[in-house]
Amino acid sequence: MNAAYSQRDDAGSLASGAGVMATVLAAARAAAASRGLINDPFAAPLVHKVGLEFCKRVADGDLDISRLGKDGGFPRFAEFSAARTRYFDTFLTDAARDGIRQAVILGSGLDTRAYRLWWPPETTVYEVDHPHVVDFKTTTMRSWGSAPSVNRRAVGVDMRDDWTAALRRVGFVAAAPTVWIIEGLLVWYVPCDAQNRLLDGVTALSAPGSRMAADHAVPPSKPQAVHHESLVERWRQRGLSLTGSGPFYSGEHTDVVRYLTESGWTAAQSGIAELFAAARLPRLSERELDGAPAAIRYVAATRI
Repeated sequence: MNAAYSQRDDAGSLASGAGVMATVLAAARAAAASRGLINDPFAAPLVHKVGLEFCKRVADGDLDISRLGKDGGFPRFAEFSAARTRYFDTFLTDAARDGIRQAVILGSGLDTRAYRLWWPPETTVYEVDHPHVVDFKTTTMRSWGSAPSVNRRAVGVDMRDDWTAALRRVGFVAAAPTVWIIEGLLVWYVPCDAQNRLLDGVTALSAPGSRMAADHAVPPSKPQAVHHESLVERWRQRGLSLTGSGPFYSGEHTDVVRYLTESGWTAAQSGIAELFAAARLPRLSERELDGAPAAIRYVAATRI
């Protein structure tokens, strides 16, 4: 098992170990929001509350991660964040407009979709993450006087434990169609058998008509692998504490589309170029498509 995945002591920290990536994602959303590419007024304040200097500087625009030396930069960092954020935001709001009134965000981290998105009446959003992460966000948002725009139910549970039982205990109704968001969990730190268990859990709780959006990693090309190594090294030099080989799990990954198709879903995937087009962002160059983030795919699925 991947060492990062097996270390429980730091699992709930947003400033070290596996939890760092939740803060990095929030910093990325803050960078995109500062340019008007997305609407997320909470990303930067939450990053500052966590207190990681690297992420604070990224969120404030004081550190441009697109320029961290040869092969160590992340070109168009804010636009990458905007494209993926819009993808998941749109997936949720489309499902809500089509009548789905139950949403589950797995590994929700510092995501604030329950606060910043439009939701129809009678919708319930379940946010599932480590208890420390859930408590941090709930307490912080409450201290700022920020109320959810939906019936939000926080589910504090380690994703390596029986999260499905924890979800049911707070009122989740498996017989009702659900829209699921799995952002990051199938990319970072999670070995193949754990990916399969996660997808099995979602499938077991999904009534016909349920929908799922997820990102996952595919085997990188040689340029993408080289860029990933350089990126991780540069980030560490700047003081970011990354566990193991960095944000991408280096072992075998599940073929998510195939797995879902064999489990009773219809599924299709897109690359980052399609997400850029959907967000009406300028096209990526061939060089930018050789970067590590281009090894991530985005899956949209519907339960049959």
